[in-house]
Amino acid sequence: MGKYRELAKEIVENVGGKENILGLVHCITRLRFTLKDESRAKDEVLKAMEGVVTVMKSGGQYQVVIGNHVPEVFEDVMELTDLKEGGTEAEQKSGKFLDRAVDAVSGIFQPILGIMAACGMLKGLNTLFVAFGLYSAECGGYLIINAAGDALFTFLPLFLGYTAAKKFGLKPMLGLAVGAAMCYPGIQAGTLSAGAEPLYRLLEGTMFVSPVYIDFFGIPVISVDYTGTVIPVILAVWFAAKCEKFFNKLIPDLVKFFFVPMLTLLVTLPVSVIFLGPVATFGSTLISEFTLAVRGFSPLLAGGIVGFTWQILVIFGMHWGFIPVYINNVMTLGYDNVMMPFFACTFATSAVVLAVFFKTKDKKIKEMAIPNCISGIFGVTEPAIYGILLPLKKPFIVSCIAGGIGGAFYGHFNFRKFILGGMGIFELPNMMNPDGTMGNIIVAFAGIAISMAAGFVLTLLVYRDKKEAVPVKAASGNIVVASPLKGKVLDLSEVKDEAFSSGVLGKGAAIEPEEGVLYAPVDGTISAFFPTGHAVGITMDTGLELLIHVGMDTVQLNGKGFQPLAAAGDFVKQGQKLLEFDMKLIREAGYSLVTPVLVTNPDDFAQVEPSGESRVQAGDTLLTVL
Repeated sequence: MGKYRELAKEIVENVGGKENILGLVHCITRLRFTLKDESRAKDEVLKAMEGVVTVMKSGGQYQVVIGNHVPEVFEDVMELTDLKEGGTEAEQKSGKFLDRAVDAVSGIFQPILGIMAACGMLKGLNTLFVAFGLYSAECGGYLIINAAGDALFTFLPLFLGYTAAKKFGLKPMLGLAVGAAMCYPGIQAGTLSAGAEPLYRLLEGTMFVSPVYIDFFGIPVISVDYTGTVIPVILAVWFAAKCEKFFNKLIPDLVKFFFVPMLTLLVTLPVSVIFLGPVATFGSTLISEFTLAVRGFSPLLAGGIVGFTWQILVIFGMHWGFIPVYINNVMTLGYDNVMMPFFACTFATSAVVLAVFFKTKDKKIKEMAIPNCISGIFGVTEPAIYGILLPLKKPFIVSCIAGGIGGAFYGHFNFRKFILGGMGIFELPNMMNPDGTMGNIIVAFAGIAISMAAGFVLTLLVYRDKKEAVPVKAASGNIVVASPLKGKVLDLSEVKDEAFSSGVLGKGAAIEPEEGVLYAPVDGTISAFFPTGHAVGITMDTGLELLIHVGMDTVQLNGKGFQPLAAAGDFVKQGQKLLEFDMKLIREAGYSLVTPVLVTNPDDFAQVEPSGESRVQAGDTLLTVL
């Protein structure tokens, strides 16, 4: 196994063990598990693990966000399980339709994203070098480099045939054979139409008018160029998987080896070129027309919506659902201008992180900021989103707004991408107009500048480090504990629970709360946050240990009515929200809301003195520890 062996072991263990894993794929930053029972996964343990950024649940997948080295972790996890890439039949059948659709799209495209990005960069750089006059488009060097970059996109059905076969449970070599057949030169519309008149035309007078050059034993075959297409081969492989399963049941074991694949191909290809391929092509035409109609209504608004929402989609892994639209547009129109406003988001995110770097005094955030900024510029924003922006909240909102501003600019100026592939700054060569004009690439750089300026300036204006605590030490050197709640102050002896009133658990005071929000009373580390949410322990750097217990016997509610906003191991600042609780629900359930605030190690200090106030606001002095 590789260098992430121990991390892989811990991940497998904490998602419920290998027996709980139905399927596993990965994308650029995440391990995407399909689990039998998600409740067996230990979310908080995984989030706290070194090497794990966070955990997400979306699209029927349990997503463990790792970072840029996820492929290596994936390999080590796969060695610990009995899985094959692409998952299992049980995985494919589980979940809602939308979840299964997103899972299928991500499973089919994820394995080729890296090579697609690489090939796209080669094509883009080749075009760029010709535009700069380094060599001509007629020379042999250009042809060979273009072949290296263009081969994947020309024969895309072969690659998708392979990955779709693994996803749908078809033998991968059969998937390759289906993809290759759909690229066979003799059945391509361009080949059939060369110097020939069609036999007749179907659907005359509609946007779907289709010439027919050949038939299949009398059945008309609508001519389509399948090279470079996406949807037809995916449908064909899905159908082939159904055929293979049927023939496996029907054919005797003695001749299955060659009869099953033969019959599968014999049925699949005619059905695909007669029905599935044309229907998918008509669907692609509708998608293209719809996307053009959306832009026709308001390019600026359409671009702004894409730019604003893209990072939100990334969080939930839902952006995968739009990849086929993007690919379809490039393949059918020669460019994409509908999804490309998302290009602004990666640079907006990087600028926001850079602004946070300059404003924060938190050493941990500073250490993360520069690597995450660079990662964003290269097109991978998840580390910045999960590591910095989401925890700080306002910077994430700013990144969405800045992405929306850049997206609106791109929409208004009809920003396009002509070649698939590339990420971040490496996408720029693919935005060079094939006719050699520089207008589109100028728009690209202008949009980058606008997005980054908006993100940087807005972050400088709205972001503040969390407020420093009310001085934790008085002038005498004593420790001041602020009230974590707004409400009426009670002496501990008034608490109707002997463990608290007797002082056995510690010294302090109690509060009868007037609002259902609990704040950190000091700066410190959360040493314990009970799973039910009703109690939290905090340890200060000075060694002071606090326990806050919301209500009496509220553990019986099993977490109902409690919403923790922090977790064990978090360092919190005085005044930071730790917990929200439903006062009405707790009272109606018959429980007291009286909340003791205790110093649990009073023997380590000279004295614990309550403030003597009868009522307090959250943040007022509650205890002084001498």
